Amino acid sequence: MDAPRHVAAHLARNLLSLRHARTLTQDALAKAAAVPRSTIANLESGEGNPSLAVLVKVANSLGVPIDELLASPRAKVRKWAATDIAAQSQGRGVTMRPLVPEPVPEEMLTVMDFAPRGAMRGTPHLPGTREFFTCLGGQVTIFVAGDRFELSAGDVLAFPGNVPHSYQNPDAHGAAHGVSVVILAKAGV
Repeated sequence: MDAPRHVAAHLARNLLSLRHARTLTQDALAKAAAVPRSTIANLESGEGNPSLAVLVKVANSLGVPIDELLASPRAKVRKWAATDIAAQSQGRGVTMRPLVPEPVPEEMLTVMDFAPRGAMRGTPHLPGTREFFTCLGGQVTIFVAGDRFELSAGDVLAFPGNVPHSYQNPDAHGAAHGVSVVILAKAGV
Protein backbone atom coordinates (compact mmCIF):
# COMPACT_ATOMS: atom_id res chain seq x y z
CA MET A 1 0.00 0.00 0.00
CA ASP A 2 1.44 3.39 -0.94
CA ALA A 3 1.73 6.31 1.52
CA PRO A 4 -1.43 8.20 0.42
CA ARG A 5 -3.45 4.96 0.74
CA HIS A 6 -2.05 4.43 4.26
CA VAL A 7 -3.04 7.95 5.26
CA ALA A 8 -6.54 7.52 3.78
CA ALA A 9 -6.95 4.19 5.61
CA HIS A 10 -5.76 5.73 8.90
CA LEU A 11 -8.11 8.68 8.41
CA ALA A 12 -11.04 6.36 7.71
CA ARG A 13 -10.38 4.15 10.74
CA ASN A 14 -9.64 7.05 13.11
CA LEU A 15 -12.62 9.14 11.98
CA LEU A 16 -15.01 6.22 12.39
CA SER A 17 -13.60 5.40 15.80
CA LEU A 18 -13.73 9.00 17.03
CA ARG A 19 -17.25 9.51 15.69
CA HIS A 20 -18.50 6.35 17.41
CA ALA A 21 -16.76 7.24 20.67
CA ARG A 22 -18.68 10.51 20.65
CA THR A 23 -21.94 8.76 19.63
CA LEU A 24 -22.32 10.97 16.58
CA THR A 25 -24.05 10.00 13.37
CA GLN A 26 -22.41 10.91 10.07
CA ASP A 27 -25.11 13.54 9.63
CA ALA A 28 -24.51 15.07 13.08
CA LEU A 29 -20.76 15.25 12.50
CA ALA A 30 -21.27 16.75 9.04
CA LYS A 31 -23.53 19.46 10.48
CA ALA A 32 -21.07 20.22 13.29
CA ALA A 33 -18.20 20.47 10.79
CA ALA A 34 -20.29 22.37 8.21
CA VAL A 35 -19.51 19.85 5.45
CA PRO A 36 -21.83 17.62 3.40
CA ARG A 37 -22.67 14.22 4.94
CA SER A 38 -21.28 12.61 1.78
CA THR A 39 -17.87 14.09 2.68
CA ILE A 40 -17.90 12.25 6.02
CA ALA A 41 -19.07 9.04 4.30
CA ASN A 42 -16.28 9.30 1.72
CA LEU A 43 -13.64 9.93 4.40
CA GLU A 44 -14.83 6.94 6.43
CA SER A 45 -14.76 4.70 3.36
CA GLY A 46 -11.13 5.60 2.69
CA GLU A 47 -12.09 7.09 -0.69
CA GLY A 48 -12.03 10.74 0.33
CA ASN A 49 -9.30 13.19 -0.64
CA PRO A 50 -10.03 16.04 1.75
CA SER A 51 -8.62 19.51 1.63
CA LEU A 52 -6.78 20.89 4.62
CA ALA A 53 -9.81 23.10 5.35
CA VAL A 54 -12.09 20.03 5.56
CA LEU A 55 -9.65 18.22 7.85
CA VAL A 56 -9.50 21.25 10.14
CA LYS A 57 -13.31 21.49 10.30
CA VAL A 58 -13.73 17.78 11.05
CA ALA A 59 -10.91 17.71 13.61
CA ASN A 60 -12.29 20.80 15.38
CA SER A 61 -15.78 19.29 15.46
CA LEU A 62 -14.37 16.15 17.11
CA GLY A 63 -12.19 18.17 19.47
CA VAL A 64 -8.94 16.55 18.31
CA PRO A 65 -5.80 17.77 16.53
CA ILE A 66 -5.51 16.93 12.84
CA ASP A 67 -2.62 14.55 13.50
CA GLU A 68 -4.96 12.35 15.55
CA LEU A 69 -7.14 11.95 12.46
CA LEU A 70 -4.19 11.04 10.24
CA ALA A 71 -1.94 9.07 12.59
CA SER A 72 -1.41 5.34 12.57
CA PRO A 73 -3.89 3.76 14.95
CA ARG A 74 -2.53 3.35 18.43
CA ALA A 75 -3.92 1.74 21.52
CA LYS A 76 -6.03 3.99 23.74
CA VAL A 77 -3.75 3.70 26.74
CA ARG A 78 -3.56 6.01 29.71
CA LYS A 79 -1.56 5.68 32.89
CA TRP A 80 -2.49 7.36 36.15
CA ALA A 81 0.17 7.77 38.82
CA ALA A 82 -0.97 6.79 42.31
CA THR A 83 -0.74 10.45 43.28
CA ASP A 84 -3.24 11.34 40.52
CA ILE A 85 -5.97 9.21 42.09
CA ALA A 86 -7.70 10.98 44.94
CA ALA A 87 -7.73 9.01 48.18
CA GLN A 88 -9.88 9.92 51.13
CA SER A 89 -9.89 8.90 54.76
CA GLN A 90 -13.00 7.28 56.17
CA GLY A 91 -13.81 6.25 59.70
CA ARG A 92 -10.75 5.56 61.84
CA GLY A 93 -7.62 4.49 59.94
CA VAL A 94 -9.28 3.54 56.64
CA THR A 95 -8.19 5.05 53.32
CA MET A 96 -10.34 4.61 50.25
CA ARG A 97 -9.58 5.32 46.61
CA PRO A 98 -11.28 4.40 43.34
CA LEU A 99 -10.17 1.10 41.82
CA VAL A 100 -10.60 2.63 38.36
CA PRO A 101 -10.20 6.40 37.95
CA GLU A 102 -12.96 6.73 35.37
CA PRO A 103 -16.68 6.50 36.19
CA VAL A 104 -18.24 3.06 35.86
CA PRO A 105 -22.01 3.39 35.43
CA GLU A 106 -24.06 1.81 38.22
CA GLU A 107 -21.01 0.52 40.09
CA MET A 108 -18.65 1.78 42.76
CA LEU A 109 -15.23 0.14 42.72
CA THR A 110 -13.06 1.05 45.70
CA VAL A 111 -9.68 -0.02 47.10
CA MET A 112 -9.75 0.01 50.91
CA ASP A 113 -6.58 0.16 53.02
CA PHE A 114 -6.96 -0.48 56.76
CA ALA A 115 -4.38 0.68 59.28
CA PRO A 116 -3.96 -1.58 62.33
CA ARG A 117 -7.33 -1.56 64.14
CA GLY A 118 -8.78 0.62 61.36
CA ALA A 119 -12.58 0.64 61.18
CA MET A 120 -15.44 2.37 59.39
CA ARG A 121 -19.19 2.19 58.96
CA GLY A 122 -20.54 1.43 55.51
CA THR A 123 -23.05 3.70 53.84
CA PRO A 124 -26.43 2.02 53.30
CA HIS A 125 -27.61 2.15 49.69
CA LEU A 126 -30.97 1.69 47.98
CA PRO A 127 -32.72 -1.69 48.38
CA GLY A 128 -31.53 -4.06 45.67
CA THR A 129 -27.92 -2.87 45.88
CA ARG A 130 -25.34 -5.68 46.18
CA GLU A 131 -21.92 -5.29 47.74
CA PHE A 132 -18.93 -7.58 47.29
CA PHE A 133 -15.81 -7.23 49.40
CA THR A 134 -12.64 -9.11 48.49
CA CYS A 135 -9.92 -9.27 51.13
CA LEU A 136 -6.57 -8.84 49.40
CA GLY A 137 -4.31 -9.00 52.44
CA GLY A 138 -4.44 -9.20 56.21
CA GLN A 139 -7.78 -9.81 57.87
CA VAL A 140 -11.00 -7.82 57.69
CA THR A 141 -14.05 -8.31 59.85
CA ILE A 142 -17.32 -7.21 58.31
CA PHE A 143 -20.48 -6.82 60.33
CA VAL A 144 -23.68 -7.07 58.26
CA ALA A 145 -27.03 -6.51 59.98
CA GLY A 146 -25.54 -7.67 63.28
CA ASP A 147 -23.77 -10.78 61.91
CA ARG A 148 -19.96 -11.02 62.03
CA PHE A 149 -17.88 -12.32 59.10
CA GLU A 150 -14.10 -12.87 59.28
CA LEU A 151 -12.26 -12.58 55.96
CA SER A 152 -8.65 -13.48 55.16
CA ALA A 153 -6.70 -12.86 51.95
CA GLY A 154 -8.68 -14.22 49.00
CA ASP A 155 -12.03 -14.44 50.80
CA VAL A 156 -15.05 -12.67 49.29
CA LEU A 157 -18.22 -11.61 51.09
CA ALA A 158 -21.40 -10.63 49.23
CA PHE A 159 -24.24 -8.89 51.03
CA PRO A 160 -27.20 -6.56 50.46
CA GLY A 161 -25.95 -2.99 50.44
CA ASN A 162 -29.07 -1.49 51.98
CA VAL A 163 -28.54 -3.04 55.44
CA PRO A 164 -26.29 -1.62 58.17
CA HIS A 165 -22.70 -2.79 57.73
CA SER A 166 -19.22 -1.91 58.93
CA TYR A 167 -15.60 -2.91 58.31
CA GLN A 168 -12.77 -3.48 60.75
CA ASN A 169 -9.16 -4.62 60.73
CA PRO A 170 -8.91 -6.69 63.94
CA ASP A 171 -5.09 -6.80 63.83
CA ALA A 172 -3.41 -4.35 66.23
CA HIS A 173 -0.07 -4.62 64.41
CA GLY A 174 -0.61 -5.21 60.69
CA ALA A 175 -2.46 -3.50 57.86
CA ALA A 176 -5.26 -5.05 55.79
CA HIS A 177 -6.36 -4.38 52.22
CA GLY A 178 -9.43 -5.12 50.17
CA VAL A 179 -11.58 -4.16 47.22
CA SER A 180 -15.21 -3.18 47.54
CA VAL A 181 -17.54 -3.53 44.54
CA VAL A 182 -20.98 -1.99 44.96
CA ILE A 183 -23.53 -2.73 42.24
CA LEU A 184 -26.09 0.01 42.69
CA ALA A 185 -29.80 -0.61 42.41
CA LYS A 186 -31.61 1.70 40.05
CA ALA A 187 -33.86 4.24 41.73
CA GLY A 188 -37.53 3.44 41.32
CA VAL A 189 -36.89 -0.17 40.29
